Amino acid sequence: MPTDEEPLRSAPLPSDSDAAEEGDEAPAPETAAAAPAPARPRPAPQPFKISTFIYLFLGFLGLWMLIDTTARNEIAGLLGTSPTSPGPLYYAIGLQSQYLLVTMALAGAIEMLITALAYNYTTDWIKAAKVQKWSQAFRKVQMEAIRSGKKDRIQALKPHQERLARLSGEVSIAQFKGMAITYFLLILIYTWVGLTIAAASGPAQVISINGQSIGLLNPVLHGLPIPWWFLIFSLYTVPFSLVFRRVLKHLWLRRYARERGVLGK
Repeated sequence: MPTDEEPLRSAPLPSDSDAAEEGDEAPAPETAAAAPAPARPRPAPQPFKISTFIYLFLGFLGLWMLIDTTARNEIAGLLGTSPTSPGPLYYAIGLQSQYLLVTMALAGAIEMLITALAYNYTTDWIKAAKVQKWSQAFRKVQMEAIRSGKKDRIQALKPHQERLARLSGEVSIAQFKGMAITYFLLILIYTWVGLTIAAASGPAQVISINGQSIGLLNPVLHGLPIPWWFLIFSLYTVPFSLVFRRVLKHLWLRRYARERGVLGK
């Protein structure tokens, strides 16, 4: 007959092995949660692009030419400025320094064509148009949220604002790439035109406008250090820039639509 101190046979005491087995089958949630997550692999570094080096090189070269007048004149002089100091560009459009207005027009066309090609190559016109449209729509929604005074509406717009800022930055970087080429070419061609006119003979430097003789090297206004050739050449470049950029953008958009089946081949 069992005593009061002995346990009942129907309720055996748990052994150490049973407790261990129960512990293996049901681990504590804290132990499972403490397991470290696998580390994410690092993204592969971006490959080096020769185009990036060219953009940086032209940008620094243009800055150096802007600061150092001697370097600017020497680099532009390599293109040729007179019959006694010829070069590739002078052979092409110099015209023996006899038709300086025609030479200026051709130089402006070449400059604006290369500039338009650079911008067209570095700019994604579809992406730029989308970012511009999204920015206008976002500003409207953002102003409405600010007027409402509800902080939750303003906070809800922050992820969209960050994404829009990232896309705008990508478009701006693409434009800066084209600007590096434009900046260098602008300084080079303007310097070359000025040196070519200065190296021409005296009669060739004088043009007639409405029966009035004007020296291309003379200032437009007294006390204003802007010669007539600079003003005339700038007026040449404006229509060339508008025409070339519009035509190249139209061709780019047509090719984009054709590749995606929007237009027939």
